[in-house]
Amino acid sequence: MKRKRLDRDIKTGWGFEAHPYYQMRVDIEDFHGLVCLIKLTDERKLPRLLKRIFRKKYICWNMPKAGKVPVCGGGMTWLQMIPDGKQRVITAKYMPDNSLSLCYIDVIENIEYDTDGVVIFVDKYLDVVFTPQGDMEICDRDELDEAFQSGELSQEQYESALKECDSIVDELCSDINKTEIFYGKILAYVNDRIEKGEKQFKQKQ
Repeated sequence: MKRKRLDRDIKTGWGFEAHPYYQMRVDIEDFHGLVCLIKLTDERKLPRLLKRIFRKKYICWNMPKAGKVPVCGGGMTWLQMIPDGKQRVITAKYMPDNSLSLCYIDVIENIEYDTDGVVIFVDKYLDVVFTPQGDMEICDRDELDEAFQSGELSQEQYESALKECDSIVDELCSDINKTEIFYGKILAYVNDRIEKGEKQFKQKQ
């Protein structure tokens, strides 16, 4: 299983090490957990590796209902949420006007902290993707099955991943509009904290 930093640094392929990154504990109505936020800044501040990608304005994925959906580009915001008691990392991707473009949810084994305090999640292959237009896909089931068949995952880990995936679909995708509104409230809360002086995350104190 791969370990992935929530700041999505250059080693992940997204190359976000130059971007503002916030990591904070959030305890509000209906949400308790960790929230990490990445603001994708102007392309002039990007590493050279990504400048040629951002010339296209946005990296897009094609979805059946929503069509071309931006997932990465200047001015976008990635809101990453790890609710207590769940085995998931929710990444809600927002456009510059704070409209939700797409939500990508990783099923995880657990979280850890890197030496600089940045959250790391241990990815357990299975993912759920949805859009406000009603797209919903379960991704990488084949990778989960292969990991189980090869012995990388135990029976318990395999069944836990499937159970968490079912829970994600039931809790978040049965009423996507409700989920979108809820995540919008979390984004507004986090942005309010930033506007009031929440500092960019540097290291675990």
